[in-house]
Amino acid sequence: MSHNPLPRFSRRGVLAAGGAAALGALVSACGGDGGTVSSAGGGAWTWTDDRGEKVSLKARPQRIVAYVGAASALYDFGVDQQIVGVYGPVTLKDGRPDPQAGDLPMSGRTVIGNAYGEFNIEKYARLRPELLIDNMFVDGQLFYVPAESKDKIFALAPQAAVSTGAVALPKPVERYAALAASLGADLNAPKVTQARARFEKAAETLRGAAKEAAGRGIKVLAASGSPDLFYASNPGKNTDLIYFKELGVDLIVPDKVGKDGYFEELSWENAGKYAADVIILDSRTQALQPKDLAAKPAWRDLPAVKAGQVVPWQPEPRFSYAGCAPILEALAKTVQTAEKAV
Repeated sequence: MSHNPLPRFSRRGVLAAGGAAALGALVSACGGDGGTVSSAGGGAWTWTDDRGEKVSLKARPQRIVAYVGAASALYDFGVDQQIVGVYGPVTLKDGRPDPQAGDLPMSGRTVIGNAYGEFNIEKYARLRPELLIDNMFVDGQLFYVPAESKDKIFALAPQAAVSTGAVALPKPVERYAALAASLGADLNAPKVTQARARFEKAAETLRGAAKEAAGRGIKVLAASGSPDLFYASNPGKNTDLIYFKELGVDLIVPDKVGKDGYFEELSWENAGKYAADVIILDSRTQALQPKDLAAKPAWRDLPAVKAGQVVPWQPEPRFSYAGCAPILEALAKTVQTAEKAV
């Protein structure tokens, strides 16, 4: 798989709503275009997702099945018991949690698929789902829901999609915060407010580090490797890269991206097309890592590789303050310490 959030085999500024009060206002204003909060004693629950589709239930959903990245983001905001099932990259081959799982405990939750193309409809039906929640990297397409069986899946429960492509990182974080609040989470809980403060501080740290690094001419390439191709990622498409660029990171923009706009495919003979001082490299299990790429002369010849300035990149972040703050902190450290390699 490429660094593109879409599996290859299937195919501004700091937070606009920083602070618990602003998030509370965001949630309460969502009656028409985001969602309404059910009362503790019951009552109707509605949510308009990022496809523009409105979900209306007689009560707040208590049996939610979600893409694991969506589930872990909701968990960071305080949604727990309602999540009865997950799908997507839940565990690694060695049994450890996939980074997408974050801090989400799996005990008591049914895993209905652990890889792309795996979605056990029978297990899903037995869970009696009231709501399906997923990321949406391409308009209208729920991530990791197999296209060939989506009609059967969608017939079993309504869905809520959060746009996680072509928007800056704070936007999906805010949307998951608002969705979590509508599901009963307390955005004023210390766990949430502390994570938000860390995120905001990390964003400002990265802004300062990026400005200093840009002044020294440090250029960064987001990339992914496969046996046959080297992928140069488009910072105008990936939600995290959009935000990094807004904060001042000098990210290289490939000039011949594919139809979905996420990356440019380069043969290994042309891997040096974009000279970068730093490479942030797709760290997901489906992408080749530096140890896997070491045998390729074209990889070894890249200036950033020669300089030892290749760092891990998670192209599909966990869309919560807790999930994103460490990413901003790590990138700030990277650009602060980077030296010219080109």
